[in-house]
Amino acid sequence: MIKIKPLAVAAALLVTITLLVPSLLVLPFMEGTAKGQLGEDVQPAQPAAAKPSIDSAVEVAVYRMSHSKLEKVPLDQYLIGVVAAEMPAEFEPEALKAQALSARTYYVKQMMSEDKVGLPEGSDVTDTVLHQVYSNTDELKILWGADYKWKIKKIADAVHATDGQILTYEGAPIDATFFSTSNGFTENSEEYWSNSFPYLRSVQSPWDEKSPKFTDQKIVSLQEFESKLGVKVTEPAVGKIVSRTKGDRVGKVEIGGKSLTGKIIREKLELRSSDFSWSLQGNNIVINTKGFGHGVGMSQYGANGMAIEGKTYQDIVKHYYQGVQVSSADDMFTKIIAKK
Repeated sequence: MIKIKPLAVAAALLVTITLLVPSLLVLPFMEGTAKGQLGEDVQPAQPAAAKPSIDSAVEVAVYRMSHSKLEKVPLDQYLIGVVAAEMPAEFEPEALKAQALSARTYYVKQMMSEDKVGLPEGSDVTDTVLHQVYSNTDELKILWGADYKWKIKKIADAVHATDGQILTYEGAPIDATFFSTSNGFTENSEEYWSNSFPYLRSVQSPWDEKSPKFTDQKIVSLQEFESKLGVKVTEPAVGKIVSRTKGDRVGKVEIGGKSLTGKIIREKLELRSSDFSWSLQGNNIVINTKGFGHGVGMSQYGANGMAIEGKTYQDIVKHYYQGVQVSSADDMFTKIIAKK
């Protein structure tokens, strides 16, 4: 009888393990090329399909005003085109998300309304400031050139991050108005338009001071000034501001015995803001403005300032739209699709 020494057994086992371990380590990395039974190629596991976008189930009919034609696109693509046209792609992701949320809410509110004034037959919205400015893929490629890929991805990410979300007040979609730059405050809705909304209240917006559009100057000839406003300037003071709004914009001005609102003056003289001051210099009126836009709702540059400070898109929208909730639009999408 042959005796096997324990030392010899241990040595044999060590050799066997040494030979097998490399093979065991390599096998998992060869699955893509390994052969299965009957000579079939064994395919690597495929990743699960991405969850479909909620927005993509809704089709938007956009009337392209400059081309006089109807363009139909999924809601997510429409929102990408709106955010791209309405807000700089260089803005912070959270500001872009806030813009996407406002844009989607605007569309849902429009579709839930029976008022279709100014809309060509068959369209849901136009591509102008009458509704929301919109640019399609081909237009954005021309506009952005070499920057197209990173800009479109950044904006698409913001839209998809808010997929199916809208802003509601007491369960109903809000009028999610927005504008470029405040004068340091937003405006109560009734100070600029006829309706008063509890969520469109004047709030502080100090971040706008860093906007390149915070101040502006326009020079208008005295003749043009008098003609457009229907007044006669008879004194060096060029009228008197008799009231200001909650958002510190011009409420009313008296010029030569005539009373005009700050809004009317802004529109007739095509000023950036209704927060203005002016002086008569020779035969010209020099007008200085603060802010850019009507001032009601979300300030875009203010939103970006908040995002830079680390605020989320939900923080941003809840600051500019008082008392609102971020809600799912599923039920409203169902109604919109049923109406089409």
